[in-house]
This record gives sequence, C-alpha cells and structure tokens, in this order.
Amino acid sequence: MKTPILRGMRAVADCYDGYIVDLWGVVHDGVTVFPGVIDTLEKLRASSAKLVFLSNAPRRAKVVESQLSGLGIPAKLHNGVMSSGEATWRHLRDQPDDWYRALGRRCYHIAPERDSQALQGLKFDEVASIESADFILVTGPRDSMISAEPYDDILAIARERNLPMVCANPDREVIRGGIRQICAGAVAERYETKGGNVRWHGKPDPSIYKQCFEMLGIKNKSKILGIGDSFATDIKGANAAGLDALLVAGGIHSDDLLRANGTLDGNRITANANTAGARIIGAISEFVW
Repeated sequence: MKTPILRGMRAVADCYDGYIVDLWGVVHDGVTVFPGVIDTLEKLRASSAKLVFLSNAPRRAKVVESQLSGLGIPAKLHNGVMSSGEATWRHLRDQPDDWYRALGRRCYHIAPERDSQALQGLKFDEVASIESADFILVTGPRDSMISAEPYDDILAIARERNLPMVCANPDREVIRGGIRQICAGAVAERYETKGGNVRWHGKPDPSIYKQCFEMLGIKNKSKILGIGDSFATDIKGANAAGLDALLVAGGIHSDDLLRANGTLDGNRITANANTAGARIIGAISEFVW
C-alpha cells in the first residue's frame, strides 16, 4: 500500500496527545531552525499536546536544550529533551552491567572540540594515545569528514588490543548546513565490521524512550507519535518502542524520496520503508503545520 502523503502536522493533530520528535533533519540542520517549525510547535502546544525532543546528539540533554534555546526554541515549547549523549553519560556513571564495570579508567575519546566535555563529572582519565587506553568513547569525528576510513590505523590498534568502544551517537551521517558528513555511528560501525566490541546508545534502541515516556506522562502509547527523518534510527526506534511513526521525508533521505520538483513520491517512500523494515503511518516533506 502506498504511503499516505500528509501536508503537515494538522492532519494528525487530533489523533495524538503526545509527540517524540527528532531534532537534526526535522527541527534544524545544526545551524538554522527550518521554516515553519516554531509555528508548528506553538500550534501543537496551543492544542494542549505534550512534546519531547529525542536526539541522537552525543551531548548531554541540558547542553542540547541550551543549544535549542540559542536557535530560538524556548523551553515553553516542549516538555523536555533526551539525548543519546545523556544515555551514554548515565551508563558511564552508573556502570549498570559487567560490560561497563570492566571498562577500566583510561579513555581514548574520538570527538570534535565541541564534545570535549563528554567525560565531565565522570571518574575516567582521558588519554591521548590509543596504546595506553582501556576503552574508546566516540562522540563524533574530530573534523568534518565524509568517511570514517581515516580512523583505520587507530581502529586497527584498538582491535589488536581488543578495546571496547562506547558509541554516543548511532547516526551514520547528518546534513549540517546543507553539507553531508559522517557521525560517530560511522566510526563505530567501521570498528564493529572489523570485529570490534561496540556498545551503542540512542535510537533505535527502545530503552532510550523510557525517559521520554516519563517526561510526557502519557501511559497509552497509541496516543504518542514518533516523528523523525531516518528510517534506521527514528522510525525503527519508534516501532521498537511500540509507537506509531511519521516520516519527515525532506531530511536525511531527501535525495531518495523526493521527486525532482520537490514533491514526495509515496511509492518510493513505501519501497524504502519496506527495505528498511520500518513502519510509518504517513510522510510529510517538512515539520510544518
């Protein structure tokens, strides 16, 4: 069956009481909030709907919330923020299982400068050499990159030493300011394909939705809609958490899902969803009302 193409959030607003919304590719591109987003958030809030942002950003939730505020999205327009970086930080702090308790103290951090505070408040020592590390934390490539291949030498040493890796962002790529570049997930995936031991945090793991449900305070999952632009993370994550899912097709998959004139192709969206093993109730081109 061809995927229903919706003009905007108005089409589903009467069906749900709460929303779990992705950020990058839906709300902003890392630089600018997309047109119509703030108007949509205001209308959803005016309808008494509850809304939580769930991002695979490798930074803590309070940092992501501050960034949103800086982009012009105040706290009054949502009920909270959860991030893969927050989930990662909590696991490193709490060490909830044997895998985490066996990590050791010396961490080799693969990250851009903006993520340099990822270990703040934790009892780990950051080391500059992979040869002296007990484990790896990857929050993103150190520079804007289109491939994880430049990390092969480091990953080869890590694999030889059988170092575990913690990935704080499962996304493989993102479009930042119109430019496609890799994320932490691309580095972690490359390590895993070489036989590396990786622990992933963030969508599509359904456990990260637990905090979102608590912030929403809605017990009936059929009244909550997950919204995102990635089949692999946002949509499959919502599916795994027991939620309906709505695709924003103008995001990371836009090259595959939009016609040359910018309109959505329902048959193409259905085919891509089936290939990804993802279920959606419909698709919108942008997060607009």
